[in-house]
Amino acid sequence: MVKKQFKITVEQIMTTLTWIVILGGWYTITKFEIVSKTLVPSPSKVFTSFINILKDGYSGDSIWVHLGASFQRLFTALGLAIVTAVPLGLLSGYYKKVRAIIDSVVEFYRPLPPLAYYTLLVLWLGIDNTSKVTMLYLAGFAPMYIACVSAVTKINQDYILSAKTLGATQNQVFFKIVLPACLPEIFVGLRTAVGVEYTTLVAAEMVAATSGIGWLVLDASKFLKADIMFVGILIMGITGILIDVVLRLIENKMVFWKGHV
Repeated sequence: MVKKQFKITVEQIMTTLTWIVILGGWYTITKFEIVSKTLVPSPSKVFTSFINILKDGYSGDSIWVHLGASFQRLFTALGLAIVTAVPLGLLSGYYKKVRAIIDSVVEFYRPLPPLAYYTLLVLWLGIDNTSKVTMLYLAGFAPMYIACVSAVTKINQDYILSAKTLGATQNQVFFKIVLPACLPEIFVGLRTAVGVEYTTLVAAEMVAATSGIGWLVLDASKFLKADIMFVGILIMGITGILIDVVLRLIENKMVFWKGHV
């Protein structure tokens, strides 16, 4: 049986050293009280708070309830964005008339800060999850749509013309050439959309929320519980990385030809 050899690269060493420096700087700042511990708690304090939250929860709910509430909002919005932004983006890239209708609308609202229209969404849709999911959906739709449009416009037209010359129908061209060629950028747009939605999550949980990781951070800030805020931020960062890793694995399985053609 041949054992696999794991080679440590220079980049991995640099990444490890970067985090050692960050954690070391954090420890040094709190050890010598360069900044008030009320504002920057020590790593040990944050770790203790994390263990307590794991055991006892926060504000009467376990950490899994808060994660579940946030993930329900996040993935519902992400699913809606996928089923609408991908087909509309591909169609907009393929047909200029469709792009003329949709593109200007997306470009108008895309630069707007989510909080600028969140109050309107609350007035129109209420204070429950509908307004929160809608805001996350709008945040994730734009980057995914733009990635799909960009992917279609970059396709080598010789492939499409060659397929048509050989008698391929419009549907065959779309599903056999356009869609596979666009998959790498679709995944880039998907990963970007997840990041944008996650950054919008805190804003979405500002109004009339009683659970969620974003709400946990906001609630802790009202009482200057910096250690709890750090725990919430670290949880969001770690779970965000895990989601991205899962998306990368799916991409590697589905787009196995990426980088080889």
